[in-house]
Amino acid sequence: MPTITRTFIKTALAYALVGMLLSTLALIHTAVPLHPVLGVIRPTALHAIMVGWLTQLIFGVALWMFPVWSKAQPRGPELPTWLCYGLLNAGLAVRLLAEPLHSYRPSAVRGALLVIAAVLHVAAVLLFVGLAWRRVRAKHGAR
Repeated sequence: MPTITRTFIKTALAYALVGMLLSTLALIHTAVPLHPVLGVIRPTALHAIMVGWLTQLIFGVALWMFPVWSKAQPRGPELPTWLCYGLLNAGLAVRLLAEPLHSYRPSAVRGALLVIAAVLHVAAVLLFVGLAWRRVRAKHGAR
């Protein structure tokens, strides 16, 4: 298994734990108020699970299992795959920090951070699609 795949999968597993922990804290907060931010943490928990765990797991496994890029580089160039990983996780980190704070106490700066997080996510997905597209296209010139 390539290093990039192991990295995506290990990071995905960490986000599964983070998402479940945040979800659990949000549920506990409904019964025993702990901190006001926990009242608005559910969307952040869902984002950690859907993008952090599920999307990242899919990206990692796809990079491993899709048809080869070329004989010289079976999984394609390494730099764009690591850039995809970095963009996705930078976006997740920004979102996980800014989203609950912005929901609890909105501000222009936190709103701008959420836009930056979304742009990083879109860039990561576009990069992944570019990497995957060439690996799944038809052999006879179809693009």
